[in-house]
Amino acid sequence: MKLVHKNIERDGGGSVVLIPEESEDMWHAYNLISEGDNVRASTIRKVQTESATGSSSSNRVRTVLKIAVENIDFDTQACVLRLKGRNVEENQYVKMGAYHTLDLEQNRKFTLFKPEWDSVAIERVEMACDPTQNADVAAVIMQEGLAHICLITASMTLVRMKVDVAIPRKRKGNVKQHEKGLQRFFESVMQGLLRHVNFDVVKCVLIASPGFIRDEFFQYMLAEAVKADSKVLLENKSKFLLVHSSSGFKHSLKEVLMDQSVIAKMSETKAMGEVRALEAFYTTLQTEPAKAFYGLKHVQEANRAQAIETLLISDVLFRCNDVNERKLYVALVDSVRESGGDVKIFSSMHVSGEQLGQLTGVAAILRFPLPDLEDDDDLSDDDENEMETDERNN
Repeated sequence: MKLVHKNIERDGGGSVVLIPEESEDMWHAYNLISEGDNVRASTIRKVQTESATGSSSSNRVRTVLKIAVENIDFDTQACVLRLKGRNVEENQYVKMGAYHTLDLEQNRKFTLFKPEWDSVAIERVEMACDPTQNADVAAVIMQEGLAHICLITASMTLVRMKVDVAIPRKRKGNVKQHEKGLQRFFESVMQGLLRHVNFDVVKCVLIASPGFIRDEFFQYMLAEAVKADSKVLLENKSKFLLVHSSSGFKHSLKEVLMDQSVIAKMSETKAMGEVRALEAFYTTLQTEPAKAFYGLKHVQEANRAQAIETLLISDVLFRCNDVNERKLYVALVDSVRESGGDVKIFSSMHVSGEQLGQLTGVAAILRFPLPDLEDDDDLSDDDENEMETDERNN
């Protein structure tokens, strides 16, 4: 997703101008737009004209409309988002208040106006527009003197840096020059990794090369990390995986990603993170039921005790028509993060998201057991209303 313009006021209202560039971006747009929002986009409208003789004819014209969204339909096959609502801006072809359907498509700009941009909506824009936010696999494809540092997302591979260093050949009497050139090359690659890879997000870093260049680089990097006391590299040492590639060019990445050891390692990345979180919830529910709860009332109560270690929540809940209900879930997410908990927002398009949906769409793994909450299977309406009020005020 390309962010063209962002204008969010202090009161939380404002607009963003976005261009969906990938099919995945349409899914982000579907999660961003809610009923009650205004959307401006280019559209085609059928217009009837009447001549002086009284005969009428119709033709299709392209115009820009701004509508108040009343209905949202996402066609997953065609990756088209259809928004239906009333026109809220003066237009020569469409009367104020007339109904129209806007089709949002890839590579076509649209402007989204919200009365309030909450933390979940802002995070969704940032995640959609900054590939480094969801690129949880990095790769260094290298050969002697040439390296490509890449970030891999669910839908694309981005080359963040190319390192090209001339290294003198290893000849008799010229070994030192060769080693110095190799060290300069390794240093450039290491600095590129530190600059372009967000180790808080990335779960796996592939280092691939023909021969033993990858091993030499990895040893050099660890030695330098120890000398400089680089905690970033030392603490993330386990994330590196050394594999073979036929060259240091980007096209070699394809063969690297087909390697069985890589496939096994990548199962730990974001694609599998939600599945593992749900499995952990089910396991905890069976072995330590006082540390695993689902359903809004129980999860809210656990949050009030600041007991939530991991919150599992479905993106469906943020698309609800009731504004107050959405605010309730946003407040829950914010509160869990403020108390140091981890929040995983599940996609309803994935199997794990469907499973979570069967558990009311919200569940939590706790830091410590709450046996009293386990015994209280039916919280009173007064307690529930009080908790909802607390969540909204927070």
